[in-house]
Amino acid sequence: MPNSLTSPPVRPLLDRLFEAADSDDVHRAAVRERHPDGMARMSARDQADAYAELYIPVSPEGGRLLYTLVRASRPATVVEFGTSFGISTIHLAAGVRDNGTGRVVSTELNAAKVAQAGANLAEAGLADLVTILTGDARETLASLPGPVGFVLLDGWKDLYLPVLRLLEPRLAPGALVVADDTVSMADRMADYLSYVRDPAHGYLSVSFPESDGLEITCRL
Repeated sequence: MPNSLTSPPVRPLLDRLFEAADSDDVHRAAVRERHPDGMARMSARDQADAYAELYIPVSPEGGRLLYTLVRASRPATVVEFGTSFGISTIHLAAGVRDNGTGRVVSTELNAAKVAQAGANLAEAGLADLVTILTGDARETLASLPGPVGFVLLDGWKDLYLPVLRLLEPRLAPGALVVADDTVSMADRMADYLSYVRDPAHGYLSVSFPESDGLEITCRL
C-alpha cells in the first residue's frame, strides 16, 4: 500500500515547511510586541491577520497520526478548521489520496495563507483533493453537505465548540473529531472539552498526550 508521506514530492516539502515553522517563536514575539494588550479582545479575523506569518502547525508526530487516522477511517469528507500554511492539510490530503477515495474541505480566514497553502498543496501534488474555503468557518461551513467522516479542529480555540456544533448534524456515525492543543491551551477550550467528554452528548473522547495535546473524539 502507498504511503505518500515518505516519498517525493510530499516528504521534502513537509521537511522544508516544518523547518520554516521553527521560526514561529520569533514571529510570536513580534506579535506580542505589536499587541501588548493581548489578542483576547480582537475579532477572529484580526487575530488571523496578526498571526499571518505564523505556521502554528501540528507536530510531525501529530501529522503522522492524522494521516494514520484518515487511512484507517476512510472518510468520504474530511473537514479542517484552520488551514494556516497547509501542513496538517497535506497530511490529511495524503491520507485521502492513498485511500483512493474522499476529499478535504479546509477553512482559513487569512487570504495570504489561503494562497500559500494552495501553492504548497499544488507542490505536494494534492491540490485536486482539497477545497480551501476563505472566511469565517461558521459561515463557510454552514452549507457544507454531509456526511462528514473526519474533522480536524486547529483554528481559534474559543471556536472549537461552535464549529463542532455547526457540523454535528452532518457527522457520520463513527466520525472522528481531532482537536489540537488541548493540553497547552486547555483553559481556552474548556467548554469544548467538557462537551465532548460528556457521554450525554453522544461522543466517546480520549486525551492523547502528543506535543501540545490532542483530543480524539468518536461520534457514537
